[in-house]
Amino acid sequence: MVSLLVADDHPLFRDALQAVILGGMADCQLHEADSLDAALTLAEQHPDLDLLLLDLSLPDAQGLEGLQQVRQQQPWLPVAIISASQTRQHILDALALGAVGYIPKSTPREALLNALEQILGGQVYLPSDIMRRPIDEAPAASAIAPPVINSAVLKLTDKQLAVLACMGRGSSNKEITRELEIAETTVKTHVSAILRKLGASSRVHAVVMAGDADIESLRQQRR
Repeated sequence: MVSLLVADDHPLFRDALQAVILGGMADCQLHEADSLDAALTLAEQHPDLDLLLLDLSLPDAQGLEGLQQVRQQQPWLPVAIISASQTRQHILDALALGAVGYIPKSTPREALLNALEQILGGQVYLPSDIMRRPIDEAPAASAIAPPVINSAVLKLTDKQLAVLACMGRGSSNKEITRELEIAETTVKTHVSAILRKLGASSRVHAVVMAGDADIESLRQQRR
Protein backbone atom coordinates (compact mmCIF):
# COMPACT_ATOMS: atom_id res chain seq x y z
CA MET A 1 0.00 0.00 0.00
CA VAL A 2 1.21 3.48 -0.90
CA SER A 3 0.97 6.00 1.94
CA LEU A 4 0.80 9.71 1.06
CA LEU A 5 0.49 12.89 3.12
CA VAL A 6 -0.95 16.10 1.66
CA ALA A 7 -0.12 19.34 3.49
CA ASP A 8 -2.26 22.22 2.20
CA ASP A 9 -4.42 24.74 4.06
CA HIS A 10 -7.18 24.92 1.43
CA PRO A 11 -9.88 22.29 2.14
CA LEU A 12 -11.33 22.44 -1.36
CA PHE A 13 -7.96 21.77 -2.95
CA ARG A 14 -7.29 18.89 -0.54
CA ASP A 15 -10.69 17.43 -1.41
CA ALA A 16 -10.00 17.74 -5.13
CA LEU A 17 -6.54 16.21 -4.76
CA GLN A 18 -7.94 13.37 -2.66
CA ALA A 19 -10.52 12.61 -5.34
CA VAL A 20 -7.87 12.49 -8.06
CA ILE A 21 -5.40 10.38 -6.08
CA LEU A 22 -7.85 7.88 -4.61
CA GLY A 23 -9.66 7.64 -7.92
CA GLY A 24 -6.49 6.93 -9.89
CA MET A 25 -4.23 5.03 -7.52
CA ALA A 26 -5.28 1.61 -6.27
CA ASP A 27 -4.46 0.63 -2.70
CA CYS A 28 -3.49 4.11 -1.52
CA GLN A 29 -3.72 5.55 1.99
CA LEU A 30 -4.00 9.34 2.07
CA HIS A 31 -3.41 11.55 5.12
CA GLU A 32 -4.14 15.29 5.24
CA ALA A 33 -2.72 18.26 7.15
CA ASP A 34 -3.66 21.95 7.05
CA SER A 35 -0.37 23.24 8.51
CA LEU A 36 3.31 22.36 8.64
CA ASP A 37 3.07 21.53 12.34
CA ALA A 38 0.25 19.08 11.69
CA ALA A 39 2.20 17.55 8.81
CA LEU A 40 5.29 17.01 10.96
CA THR A 41 3.15 15.44 13.69
CA LEU A 42 1.56 13.05 11.20
CA ALA A 43 4.98 12.19 9.77
CA GLU A 44 6.15 11.16 13.24
CA GLN A 45 3.03 9.06 13.73
CA HIS A 46 3.34 7.37 10.32
CA PRO A 47 6.97 6.38 9.63
CA ASP A 48 5.70 4.28 6.71
CA LEU A 49 4.84 7.37 4.64
CA ASP A 50 6.07 7.14 1.05
CA LEU A 51 5.70 10.80 0.09
CA LEU A 52 4.72 14.22 1.40
CA LEU A 53 3.01 16.63 -1.01
CA LEU A 54 3.85 20.03 0.46
CA ASP A 55 2.26 23.37 -0.38
CA LEU A 56 4.52 26.45 -0.31
CA SER A 57 1.89 28.69 1.33
CA LEU A 58 1.06 27.07 4.64
CA PRO A 59 0.02 29.46 7.42
CA ASP A 60 2.95 28.48 9.64
CA ALA A 61 5.65 28.19 6.96
CA GLN A 62 5.81 30.45 3.93
CA GLY A 63 7.87 29.65 0.88
CA LEU A 64 10.55 27.01 1.25
CA GLU A 65 10.73 27.29 5.04
CA GLY A 66 8.42 24.30 5.30
CA LEU A 67 10.61 22.16 3.06
CA GLN A 68 13.68 23.11 5.09
CA GLN A 69 12.00 22.12 8.35
CA VAL A 70 10.78 18.81 6.98
CA ARG A 71 14.24 17.96 5.64
CA GLN A 72 15.76 18.81 9.01
CA GLN A 73 13.24 16.97 11.19
CA GLN A 74 12.24 14.10 8.89
CA PRO A 75 15.18 13.58 6.48
CA TRP A 76 13.92 10.10 5.59
CA LEU A 77 10.66 11.43 4.11
CA PRO A 78 10.58 12.23 0.36
CA VAL A 79 8.95 15.62 -0.29
CA ALA A 80 7.38 16.90 -3.49
CA ILE A 81 6.29 20.52 -3.75
CA ILE A 82 2.78 21.17 -5.01
CA SER A 83 2.29 24.87 -5.60
CA ALA A 84 0.62 27.58 -7.65
CA SER A 85 4.04 29.15 -8.17
CA GLN A 86 5.99 28.10 -11.25
CA THR A 87 8.97 30.47 -11.10
CA ARG A 88 12.35 29.01 -12.01
CA GLN A 89 13.98 30.19 -8.79
CA HIS A 90 11.42 28.45 -6.58
CA ILE A 91 11.91 25.24 -8.54
CA LEU A 92 15.69 25.47 -8.46
CA ASP A 93 15.77 26.22 -4.74
CA ALA A 94 13.34 23.38 -3.96
CA LEU A 95 15.48 20.88 -5.83
CA ALA A 96 18.62 22.17 -4.13
CA LEU A 97 16.95 21.60 -0.75
CA GLY A 98 16.18 18.00 -1.64
CA ALA A 99 12.67 18.03 -3.09
CA VAL A 100 11.97 15.02 -5.30
CA GLY A 101 9.50 16.83 -7.52
CA TYR A 102 7.68 20.08 -8.25
CA ILE A 103 4.04 19.80 -9.33
CA PRO A 104 2.07 22.93 -10.30
CA LYS A 105 -1.47 23.05 -8.92
CA SER A 106 -2.71 23.58 -12.46
CA THR A 107 -1.46 20.11 -13.48
CA PRO A 108 -4.20 18.07 -15.23
CA ARG A 109 -5.48 14.89 -13.59
CA GLU A 110 -3.61 12.36 -15.73
CA ALA A 111 -0.38 14.35 -15.62
CA LEU A 112 -0.64 14.53 -11.82
CA LEU A 113 -1.08 10.77 -11.53
CA ASN A 114 1.84 10.22 -13.89
CA ALA A 115 3.95 12.60 -11.80
CA LEU A 116 3.17 10.70 -8.61
CA GLU A 117 3.92 7.38 -10.30
CA GLN A 118 7.26 8.73 -11.48
CA ILE A 119 8.20 10.10 -8.04
CA LEU A 120 7.12 6.94 -6.22
CA GLY A 121 9.24 5.02 -8.72
CA GLY A 122 12.33 6.85 -7.47
CA GLN A 123 12.63 9.57 -10.13
CA VAL A 124 12.63 13.36 -9.79
CA TYR A 125 9.66 15.01 -11.50
CA LEU A 126 9.32 18.36 -13.23
CA PRO A 127 6.80 19.06 -16.00
CA SER A 128 8.53 19.37 -19.37
CA ASP A 129 7.17 22.86 -20.08
CA ILE A 130 8.93 24.22 -17.00
CA MET A 131 12.16 22.34 -17.75
CA ARG A 132 12.29 23.89 -21.22
CA ARG A 133 11.00 27.37 -20.37
CA PRO A 134 13.69 29.87 -21.41
CA ILE A 135 13.34 32.52 -18.67
CA ASP A 136 10.64 33.06 -16.03
CA GLU A 137 8.52 36.17 -16.42
CA ALA A 138 10.71 37.53 -19.19
CA PRO A 139 10.27 41.25 -20.01
CA ALA A 140 9.59 42.55 -23.50
CA ALA A 141 12.26 41.67 -26.03
CA SER A 142 13.45 45.29 -26.34
CA ALA A 143 14.18 45.40 -22.62
CA ILE A 144 15.93 42.04 -22.32
CA ALA A 145 19.57 42.09 -21.33
CA PRO A 146 21.77 39.13 -22.32
CA PRO A 147 21.03 36.28 -19.88
CA VAL A 148 23.57 35.58 -17.17
CA ILE A 149 24.84 32.08 -17.85
CA ASN A 150 25.83 29.86 -14.96
CA SER A 151 29.64 30.04 -15.13
CA ALA A 152 29.86 26.33 -14.41
CA VAL A 153 28.15 25.62 -17.75
CA LEU A 154 31.08 27.27 -19.53
CA LYS A 155 33.43 24.75 -17.88
CA LEU A 156 31.69 21.78 -19.48
CA THR A 157 33.52 20.03 -22.30
CA ASP A 158 32.05 19.93 -25.82
CA LYS A 159 30.83 16.38 -25.31
CA GLN A 160 29.32 17.24 -21.93
CA LEU A 161 27.45 20.15 -23.53
CA ALA A 162 26.11 17.76 -26.14
CA VAL A 163 24.94 15.36 -23.44
CA LEU A 164 23.39 18.24 -21.46
CA ALA A 165 21.51 19.40 -24.56
CA CYS A 166 20.06 15.88 -24.91
CA MET A 167 19.14 15.85 -21.21
CA GLY A 168 17.29 19.13 -21.74
CA ARG A 169 15.14 17.42 -24.34
CA GLY A 170 14.28 14.69 -21.82
CA SER A 171 16.40 11.99 -23.50
CA SER A 172 17.29 8.85 -21.56
CA ASN A 173 20.84 7.48 -21.41
CA LYS A 174 19.99 4.94 -24.13
CA GLU A 175 18.56 7.67 -26.36
CA ILE A 176 21.67 9.83 -25.82
CA THR A 177 23.81 6.80 -26.67
CA ARG A 178 22.07 6.43 -30.03
CA GLU A 179 22.02 10.15 -30.84
CA LEU A 180 25.68 10.84 -30.01
CA GLU A 181 26.92 7.39 -31.05
CA ILE A 182 28.85 6.76 -27.84
CA ALA A 183 28.75 3.95 -25.29
CA GLU A 184 26.15 4.08 -22.53
CA THR A 185 28.90 3.85 -19.90
CA THR A 186 30.42 6.97 -21.47
CA VAL A 187 27.07 8.74 -21.26
CA LYS A 188 26.82 7.87 -17.57
CA THR A 189 30.34 9.21 -17.01
CA HIS A 190 29.44 12.49 -18.75
CA VAL A 191 26.19 12.83 -16.76
CA SER A 192 28.07 12.33 -13.49
CA ALA A 193 30.64 14.95 -14.52
CA ILE A 194 27.88 17.40 -15.49
CA LEU A 195 26.16 17.01 -12.12
CA ARG A 196 29.46 17.46 -10.29
CA LYS A 197 30.53 20.55 -12.24
CA LEU A 198 27.13 22.24 -11.94
CA GLY A 199 26.69 21.24 -8.30
CA ALA A 200 23.37 19.66 -9.23
CA SER A 201 21.57 17.03 -7.18
CA SER A 202 19.88 15.32 -10.14
CA ARG A 203 19.54 15.36 -13.94
CA VAL A 204 16.47 17.58 -13.68
CA HIS A 205 18.28 19.94 -11.32
CA ALA A 206 21.13 20.21 -13.84
CA VAL A 207 18.72 21.01 -16.68
CA VAL A 208 17.00 23.71 -14.61
CA MET A 209 20.33 25.24 -13.56
CA ALA A 210 21.46 25.44 -17.17
CA GLY A 211 18.03 26.43 -18.46
CA ASP A 212 18.88 30.07 -19.25
CA ALA A 213 21.96 29.12 -21.25
CA ASP A 214 21.66 28.60 -24.99
CA ILE A 215 23.50 25.28 -25.08
CA GLU A 216 23.34 24.97 -28.86
CA SER A 217 24.81 28.46 -29.32
CA LEU A 218 27.64 27.63 -26.94
CA ARG A 219 28.36 24.47 -28.91
CA GLN A 220 28.36 26.41 -32.19
CA GLN A 221 30.77 29.01 -30.79
CA ARG A 222 33.29 26.29 -29.96
CA ARG A 223 33.28 24.79 -33.45
